[in-house]
Order: sequence, then structure tokens, then C-alpha cells
Amino acid sequence: MIALLNRHNRLLGKAHADLHVLAGSLAHAANHDALTDLPNRVLFREKLEVALQAFRQQGRDFAVLCLDLDRFKNVNDALGHEVGDYLLKVVADRLRGCLGTGDIAARLGGDEFAILQQPIESMESCAAQASRIVEELSAPYVIDGHEIVIGTSIGIAAAGNGIVTPDQLLKHADLALYEAKSQGRGTFRYFEPEMEVRLHARRILEVDLRRALAHDEFELFYQPQINIETEEISGFEALLRWHHPLRGMISPAEFIPIAEDIGLISPLGEWVLNQACAEASKWPRDMKVAVNLSPLQFRSRSLVQSVSGALARTGLSPDRLELEITESSLLQENEATLAVLYQLRRLGVRIAMDDFGTGYSSVGYLRGFPFDKIKIDQSFVRDIPSQADSFVIVQSIASLGAGLRMSTVAEGVETEDQFRQIRAAGCTEAQGYYFGRPKPARELVYTLKSAHCTT
Repeated sequence: MIALLNRHNRLLGKAHADLHVLAGSLAHAANHDALTDLPNRVLFREKLEVALQAFRQQGRDFAVLCLDLDRFKNVNDALGHEVGDYLLKVVADRLRGCLGTGDIAARLGGDEFAILQQPIESMESCAAQASRIVEELSAPYVIDGHEIVIGTSIGIAAAGNGIVTPDQLLKHADLALYEAKSQGRGTFRYFEPEMEVRLHARRILEVDLRRALAHDEFELFYQPQINIETEEISGFEALLRWHHPLRGMISPAEFIPIAEDIGLISPLGEWVLNQACAEASKWPRDMKVAVNLSPLQFRSRSLVQSVSGALARTGLSPDRLELEITESSLLQENEATLAVLYQLRRLGVRIAMDDFGTGYSSVGYLRGFPFDKIKIDQSFVRDIPSQADSFVIVQSIASLGAGLRMSTVAEGVETEDQFRQIRAAGCTEAQGYYFGRPKPARELVYTLKSAHCTT
């Protein structure tokens, strides 16, 4: 009997132990991210609450760093979610390596992460950690034979007397993160109260932007492109302008990123395409029109159909339409990307690579697809008179274009000296204020002599 009782007690003890282990496993699963095993948003908020209590009672300073990954969506789109998930695991491991003794890293969702840095001696220590994280996460990753380069932007918010909840602190760090991303990414920013004012202004602009297309507030301006050999206008680049009813003319640099963020870039890009083709169909028949494609627009499944539809509706000859794409549209080059390019080529339109020379693999893209035109970034043209190496770069690109039977356009030509040098470098076309500022279609002239007279 005693033996049976002992056996029963052993089994009961084991059952209790198993239940304890199971309960611990369930608790861990409820509070940790299944993919990276980092604390999740729920547990992170609890840790923030504890840190806030220590701050209020003991004055123990701490800070929150919010970050997300730059260009992560490109990895998922080009290489698939399996590679993307593995990349997130590696990112989590690199983050762990950046933590101090009392720090906690969490995955808040998607490609969003956060770090509770505690205690902190000064904001300089936050900056040092943020700089290290940017450096670590920007180093190349090799996954399934693919070299992947991403980056990160970081927002930093420190505990303060006005902070009473974890959500307030996370909101401030998010605002600082947004500021960092708007400043060019790959950097960090501290929260400042003015950021809330700017965010409110942006929200208003988002509402106005959604309304602008329906209320016919957009207009295309056109800047001439010059054939250097004949010194005559060969075509125009279409440039979008927004006439805001209260603020007047708003720069595309301000509203295009917002249009991309809120999903408006595709309908807006389609409007540009149709408007440019319609207006170009009224020009002299040897004049071409160049239209910029956003990277998001380029990845749209309906792009080819949109281009063919615009040509059919307007009657514009396909060889008079040039589509300009940037290197960022071609990140993670794959079969789908090339398929779109060749479908566009089969329509008869011309394809140009814009801002050539600013990316790390531009030359490789020229080998992968036969572009019709290379547009040399204006930063090289601007520096030609003062920096000899800029002339060498422009000359090399022009020579490369000639060897590949691609025309080369020098952008940003503003002076006679720049024009003389880009011609000496071997460029075939030029564009810039020296030849004429962008104008609406109703004010265009089609000869260079007339353009200079009306500039």
C-alpha cells in the first residue's frame, strides 16, 4: 500500500511539474514573439510601466528607441516571406548584441522593433546605442545565396515629467522615428514637441491630397530636353505640380512621399501618364514626352495595362513616350521586374534610367536590361566646374552609354560652362534651367531659340 501511495505521489508530483512547465511555456508564448522570441508589444508595455514607476519614485532615467527596417518590403516582394522571416530573425539577433545590461528589446509587429534602454546616464548614451544599431543593421546579410542590404531609422524618446503612460512614450518615439525617416532614413532623431505640430499639419495635408485629384488641383509642367548635336529641343519631361487652394504651389518633394505612404501614388501616377500623353499628342510629331514612374507605381501589376491604355486613348505614338525609372525601382532585380520592362518595351515605349550614378549597382542594371537612355544625376553636373572628378564621372557615363548604344542626358545644366563641359564629355542630351524652366503645356515653345527668348 505504501509503495502504491509513493508511486501515486511521484506521479502526482510529476503531473504538477509538467503543468508548471506547460504554464510557463504558455506564459512565455503569450508574452513573446513567435518568430524572433523577443518580448512582444504586451510584455514591452508592462516593462515600460515598471520603468515609469521607477522613474517617478526613484528618478531612474530611461529611454525608448523605436525603429523599423528601411527597404524591408522590397525583400518580401522580391524574395518571398520565408526569406523575409529569416531576415527578421537575424535582425533580432543583431539587436540582442547591441543591448546593455538592463536593456530590453522587443518586436512590436511586422518590421517594427523597440528597445527599453535603462538606466541612461545621458542622451549621448542613447545616441551611441542608436548609432551602433544603425551600423549593425545596415551591414549586408547573406540569406539563401542572396546578399541583402537594408537599413534602419530610429526614434528616441526619454522619460519626462509629462509622461504618465507607456503609450505616450511610444507615441513620442514613433514621432521621432517618422522624423528620422523623413530626413532620409538610416539615421536617428530625438523627440521634440514640435514634431506633434508637424504631424498634425501632415494629417491635414493627407486629407487635402486625397481631395486634390477629384477637385482638379494638379497640373503638369514641362521642362525641355535638348539634343546637344543639333542644339534643338528633342522633347519635354513632365513634372507634377499641385495648386493647393490655400497654400498655393506645393513642391512635389513634399507631397509625393505622402502620396506613396497613403496609397495614392498609383491613381495619381495614372493621371499623370494620361495627361502627359494627351498633351504630347498635340505637339510636333518629333517631340517626345518623358514621364517619371514611382517605385511603387512600377511594382503595380496594372502598370503595363495603364501605359497601353493611355497610348490607346490619346493616340500618342509609343515611340514618343519615355518612361523614367530610378534604381530603387529595380532593387532586388528578379524575373518579375524584367518581365515588366520587356512588356513595356514590346509596347514600343522607351525606357530611361533616372538619377544614374547615385546607386551602388547602377552599372549592373544596364547589363541586365537594355535601357534606351541614361539620365546622369544633376549632382555630378553641378560639380563639374569645381571638381575635376565630376567631369571624369560624366565622361565615363557618356562613354558607357555610347558603347551600349544608349543616349545620355545630363540633368541640372544651369550655366554655359556646364553645358560646354557636358558636351565635351560626350553627352548626347541636356536638361536644366539653362535651356528653360518647367512651364505648363499652354506656354510651351518648341524651338530652343524661342525658349531662350521666353525664359
